[in-house]
Amino acid sequence: MIREVTGNKREYLHLLLLADEQENMIDQYLDRGTMFVLEEEGQAIGECVVTDEGSGIVEIQNLAIAPDFQRRGYGKKLVSFVAERYRDEYDTLQIGTGDSPLTVPFYESCGLTVHHVIPNYILEHYDQPIFEGGKQLKDKVYLRMSLKDKKSRIDELLEKPYWCSEISTDTTKITTITTKRGTG
Repeated sequence: MIREVTGNKREYLHLLLLADEQENMIDQYLDRGTMFVLEEEGQAIGECVVTDEGSGIVEIQNLAIAPDFQRRGYGKKLVSFVAERYRDEYDTLQIGTGDSPLTVPFYESCGLTVHHVIPNYILEHYDQPIFEGGKQLKDKVYLRMSLKDKKSRIDELLEKPYWCSEISTDTTKITTITTKRGTG
């Protein structure tokens, strides 16, 4: 179940910090954003914070899934939920993330495409170096998806079953996601 958080958003700080490692950066969008929590059996296993960026753009500022629940489709479920929920109000869904070899391909698999990059954003705005997938993050990558397409890429993706062709604990490897049409 996905529900909007109307009370204390900081109650989910443990999840927020999985996606944005610096609390003062979270403070820049948490109060002005709308927060959604994904729950399974009454336990919060994921969250996302969405903000209105003007000019018809809604942005996912923070999206995280608890480690024990990752790679099960929950992140894609949250992206799809946001796209569907805001489709009638906005033209574009935007996500800004570090230049990670793990997260950029994930968002691309959700139907977003790279729109622009802000060089050295991570280096200039975060107190400590951030490493992901064996790489130090430097740039902020913005990805976008049109919410006005008759049938968006996210709808097509959710109609197909997914599986990982390779699972590795080596974080320098990017897991390949493969699709196969169902037979029935």
